[in-house]
Amino acid sequence: MAWSVGAGLEGKGVIVTGAAGGIGQAVARAFDTTGARVMAVDLDQAKLDELIVGLGGRGHIGVAADLRIISSHDALVERARRELGNVYVLANLAAVLRRRSSLEEITEDDWDFQHDINLKSAFFLCRAAGKAMVAQGHGGRIITFASQGWWTGGFGGSVVYAASKGGIVSMTRGLARTFGPHRITVNAVSPGQVNTPMLVTGLAPAMYEAMKEQTPLGHVAEPDELAGTVVFLASDHARYITGATINVSGGFLMY
Repeated sequence: MAWSVGAGLEGKGVIVTGAAGGIGQAVARAFDTTGARVMAVDLDQAKLDELIVGLGGRGHIGVAADLRIISSHDALVERARRELGNVYVLANLAAVLRRRSSLEEITEDDWDFQHDINLKSAFFLCRAAGKAMVAQGHGGRIITFASQGWWTGGFGGSVVYAASKGGIVSMTRGLARTFGPHRITVNAVSPGQVNTPMLVTGLAPAMYEAMKEQTPLGHVAEPDELAGTVVFLASDHARYITGATINVSGGFLMY
């Protein structure tokens, strides 16, 4: 085994969803350095095209897709198998947050919008990718994204988002049990605060400073600080890790 963080990923097909976002872009760039071939998925084709042009490797593609359309998932995975040569990794980062200040402000549409993307589409896409990995017979890696909210539960208007991420952790464990006999690992990454538009949009500057003060490492993470964990979980080094939730919060949470 070559002792690089991305050992075993050269020539492997990787699907990264939420790839136009801050963490998603960093993850796609990190996989590019391993020699993997990346299908970057998000809503905005122009942003995906810009991302793909900036990657150094070859064989990458950007695909605009609305993952809420569950019936499209099998075709998306099959396209990845066809154009990348195989599907070995799904890194599912696609998620949304609607910031509300109180429980009373939450609407049914707020609930449905966040759960449809954060949890419902995650399950069906993971199932589609896992099915393809089983058919290929070479194992695989599924990496989901939780949030510190899965543990803290959130409060006020963030309860809905936190509930969807709690579902991700439980779902990840169940999928790990189901796909384990096929040498497919399923793990979750759980970020703390990360400097992305999702975090800072509508966030008071004083709250941002408080987050830094409450984090033992003293800063809000940059997206690149999450990417290494994702690549590690996809690599040969993590082949005996499954059903885990990896806390990447700078010590904001400790478990």
